[in-house]
Amino acid sequence: QLQLVESGGGLVQPGESLRLSCAASGFTRSYYAIGWFRQAPGKEREGVSCISSRGETTNYADSVKGRFTISRDNAKNTVYLQMNSLKPEDTAVYYCAAGVTTVQAMCARERGVDYWGKGILVTVSS
Repeated sequence: QLQLVESGGGLVQPGESLRLSCAASGFTRSYYAIGWFRQAPGKEREGVSCISSRGETTNYADSVKGRFTISRDNAKNTVYLQMNSLKPEDTAVYYCAAGVTTVQAMCARERGVDYWGKGILVTVSS
């Protein structure tokens, strides 16, 4: 069983930055792809960014390209989401997820996701 715990959320003003972390524990396997998803109030959950097991392949939603960067440190069993130039529309609960799948399938259709974190709130407001 794999446990995923998100951290780093909070309240920021438009234009500011945040870095989310997703720490994995339990029966960790470095060959899991990891993804960040978000769900805004009244909206469906969407894939934000996903990264392959060794970090060589990444995927981003069009709405965050050029502003968000995903990375991973397998030695620390942690995946990061650096979020810059935040906008009010980035306000959502952010979840990390893990699965043995491709980043494209994971981010586009949540295909192959085996584990979810509980989520963390990010609020962008002036």
